[in-house]
Amino acid sequence: MAQKILIIGACGQIGSELTYKLRSIHGDENVIASDINYNNLDVVNSGLFEIVDAQDYGSILLCVEKHQIDTIYLMAAMLSATGEKYPMKAWDLNMDSLFHVLNLAKAKFISKVFWPSSIAVFGPTTPKDDTPQHTIMAPTTVYGITKQVGERWCEYYFDKYGVDVRSIRYPGIISWKTMPGGGTTDYAVEIFHKAITDGRYESFLSEDTQLPMMYMDDAIDATIQLMNAPANKLTIRSSYNLASLSFTPKDIANEIQKHVKDFIISYNPDFRQQIADTWPKSIDDSVAKKDWNWSPKFNLKKMSDVMMTELGKKYATSEK
Repeated sequence: MAQKILIIGACGQIGSELTYKLRSIHGDENVIASDINYNNLDVVNSGLFEIVDAQDYGSILLCVEKHQIDTIYLMAAMLSATGEKYPMKAWDLNMDSLFHVLNLAKAKFISKVFWPSSIAVFGPTTPKDDTPQHTIMAPTTVYGITKQVGERWCEYYFDKYGVDVRSIRYPGIISWKTMPGGGTTDYAVEIFHKAITDGRYESFLSEDTQLPMMYMDDAIDATIQLMNAPANKLTIRSSYNLASLSFTPKDIANEIQKHVKDFIISYNPDFRQQIADTWPKSIDDSVAKKDWNWSPKFNLKKMSDVMMTELGKKYATSEK
């Protein structure tokens, strides 16, 4: 019997591309995309789609039973920058949705769960360079708090109830296909768009703010690779560190200037600077490499080349 997958939050930045990738692997009929509205028509019209409220257990259960779902990827969340504006909404969405999915697995309605964590679990007292898998966390944002608490609950449900839950601490994610959704690392996507449309960009982070980042293709591959790994090989049931790139706004501007010679970047740090200052500069992901052979494919140059090439095509087409 084919694996039946439900993606909750399929219209978001990562969820949308994960939907397309999983459908290419498992078939359109075996991957059900869902979200709380029809805002992303590309995803809505690409295959089976259901309206599902991630904060409503009954809404999720109804979809699970209707489609005989085996595996859930819970991608719905309120991210760091937006979460600071609406702290209680962020707490409710991020925690309620996780409990609903974990409880569905505990009750044996589903057999496997993917839930993304984030580098936001780390805080100002965390080692900044090569942040280890096990370390001080102490997050200072509501988003980071929900992710740290969520990691503890994932591990608890695995230890106490045998729930097969798997997780990755995503760094900032970069993609030309989708816009980001309110995070502190959003500049690393916006800057490419503005380079092509305006030839300039004002960064909301300072020029020397180094943060861990990852190209979307690597993030999707890592997610699927972890979900396909044998359960007995996994030693982490909270969330795996994951690394690929670490760079500053100045670094990425230098790469863009190889494509747009007159590109100008300026700096006007806002409240997101305070968030970024609490996060690591680089990540030690040796446990993921050891447990499930994780290895990224993109460096800064390769990622920048792809972003500029694909966005150039996209904007050229839209102008015709």
